Amino acid sequence: MKLRDEIAVLGAGSWGTALAIHLAKNGNPVRLWGHRAEHCMALVSDRENSRYLPGVAFPDMLSVFADLHDCLQGVRDVLIVVPSVAFAGLLRRVRELKGIDWRVVWGTKGIDRDSGQLLSELTASVCGHDMPMAVLSGPSFASEVARSLPTAVSVAGNSADFLQSLQARFHSDVFRVYINSDFVGVQLCGVVKNILAIAVGVADGMGFGANARAALITRGMAEMARLCDELGARADTLTGLAGLGDVVLTCTGNESRNRRFGVALGQGNKTQDIYRDIGQEIEGAHNVNQVYRLAQQYQIDMPITEQIYLLLSGQQDLDSALSNLLLRRATREKP
Repeated sequence: MKLRDEIAVLGAGSWGTALAIHLAKNGNPVRLWGHRAEHCMALVSDRENSRYLPGVAFPDMLSVFADLHDCLQGVRDVLIVVPSVAFAGLLRRVRELKGIDWRVVWGTKGIDRDSGQLLSELTASVCGHDMPMAVLSGPSFASEVARSLPTAVSVAGNSADFLQSLQARFHSDVFRVYINSDFVGVQLCGVVKNILAIAVGVADGMGFGANARAALITRGMAEMARLCDELGARADTLTGLAGLGDVVLTCTGNESRNRRFGVALGQGNKTQDIYRDIGQEIEGAHNVNQVYRLAQQYQIDMPITEQIYLLLSGQQDLDSALSNLLLRRATREKP
């Protein structure tokens, strides 16, 4: 196998570690960085991420760094895999350390909390519109990627050369990578599907059954379509890996943190207790505020998003939120 240039993976949670493991197995020298020094020390000594991916050994081509400056030295390609609330701060740190001679791809699915921008818009504002950038998205649980179970994802961005380079880095017999030209749509689908997973989880937690689950997923896809259409995304992205594929996985798979968060809410657990028990970020809970604001700004009908926003902001109780979703007045089905 031909040795490729080194790539830095910033974010040593479950998803960042899984992608780092896959890249290293696929012939890429990988530098993995985490923001907590003690966690990085454990990764070095254990040669696995015992907290998030226990039992999955690190390949020899994966090195761990606790110092961001050292991790980035001599590396052109940077993969950022941190929660959306931390993305902007880390991006600015990398920009200060690297200047302009680098390329960035992210596995983060979210919207910037402060500006309400897509991460591509934020990256352009911080690094310039000429910065080669991309997003990796699609139906993929970290534990399955780390264990080399079959997975297919989309990659979208603003540079054809960079996208082809990323496809070569990631694509393998067990990890198929499809280039998608819809940069906006791939990002939007990755954001909205987490909100839908919370809603479906709430319904499941309350015992509403499979019929309600199917209805929420279907009508949730209609909401996603309206938002994507308003913001200039392509309709076929919704039926692809980044759209329908990721919605099905996240809304029905029990490894989904957003779904588990919703299930626990539906069972009557307190939000702070759920966050503690899950122990990782819940992107849908963060991003529902931004998506709700977009819906208000563009006057888009997004009732599922609205009810989850009202529920998590304390403006609606659980029974009222689900009743408003499942017992809406009779009308024509519309896209």
